[in-house]
Amino acid sequence: MFSKNIKFKNFSQKINIKAKKKINNILKRELIISSSLLNSFNKNYKYSFKKESLKKYEKFQIINLIGMGGSILGTEAIYDFLNFKIKKKIRFYNNLNSKIDLKSKKKALNLVVSKSGNTLETISNFNLIHNFNRKNKNLVITENKSSFLNELAKKLRAEVIEHKNYIGGRYSVLSEVGMLPAQLLGLNERKFKRLNNLIKNKNFLKELICNVNFIFKCISSGKKNSVILNYDENSENLFKWYQQLTAESLGKKNKGIFPIISSMPKDNHSLLQLYLDGPKNNFFTFFGIQNEKTNKLSNKNLFDKFSILKNKNLDQIVQAQRLATQTVFRRKNIPFRSFEVFKRNEEAIGELFSFFVLETILLGRLMKVNPFDQPSVELIKTETSKILN
Repeated sequence: MFSKNIKFKNFSQKINIKAKKKINNILKRELIISSSLLNSFNKNYKYSFKKESLKKYEKFQIINLIGMGGSILGTEAIYDFLNFKIKKKIRFYNNLNSKIDLKSKKKALNLVVSKSGNTLETISNFNLIHNFNRKNKNLVITENKSSFLNELAKKLRAEVIEHKNYIGGRYSVLSEVGMLPAQLLGLNERKFKRLNNLIKNKNFLKELICNVNFIFKCISSGKKNSVILNYDENSENLFKWYQQLTAESLGKKNKGIFPIISSMPKDNHSLLQLYLDGPKNNFFTFFGIQNEKTNKLSNKNLFDKFSILKNKNLDQIVQAQRLATQTVFRRKNIPFRSFEVFKRNEEAIGELFSFFVLETILLGRLMKVNPFDQPSVELIKTETSKILN
């Protein structure tokens, strides 16, 4: 366990003192070098907006959130993970084939997020949504530089919130990009900020370092598929966020981790056979929520054959399947770690954001790749512009 919110069981392998010292030194260095970027994960981070200035937007019960990649994935993760305590509705426009609601005439807030201010898909979707309902209020988050979105915001007299230029999209979830929407949804943004607490926790640091060391050994030995066995539907977008973070940060110089999300226990009936007896090029993450309130089965019509289901709820059945799968994985010596969330709250998802970000940065340094750029993605943008011209 590395906090009261999350029980973490690491890969079952010991780390030697030399490797532990090396990773610990990298971590100490990164906490200094990347302090500006990581500062958004702490409570003392200074936003580009004042909380009082958001009050004029709080009346909107519908938010059209328009963005791509890191500009939207973090908010999608938060919205689903904490949906039970959110009363407002967000419509996410995160792809060019997103179904745009052209029927609803209810006044909404258009929240447009693009670090560069020139994201083709974001501008296209905003164009459609704005032209459908010009009564909507517009709010923009983008860098303070010359861009199409900044020019458009001036024309529309929309407020612009600065996206800090030193925070990359996939690392921006606890900056203005994720925390402004969280504020509008009535969530407590300070509760997400757990990094300072975690790095003071010796057990957390020990688990993080051992975890990174094992994953690096997996990569070095040819196990390059990181398979998430997700037993919580409301966490699917959390792992889509993780997917971008891992793939875009580490996929360089013919190196990288291939992040795969598997929906469990549904995939017991499609992919599990491959995971158990197929190529040994995977390492796994089990993820689940403890003590979820789920429907209880009726004992009526449960015959003797299925008496094991009597007085059980769906959560108990899912937990049994998860534990059974872990037992078989151990028997077959398949490497895995597990996360069990005890409380579905801001602190828990904030800790998960912090853990995966630190893990990714440390792996990037060990793999000798820059975890903060994405050079090949920029090539696609350039070629697309040429074709459209």
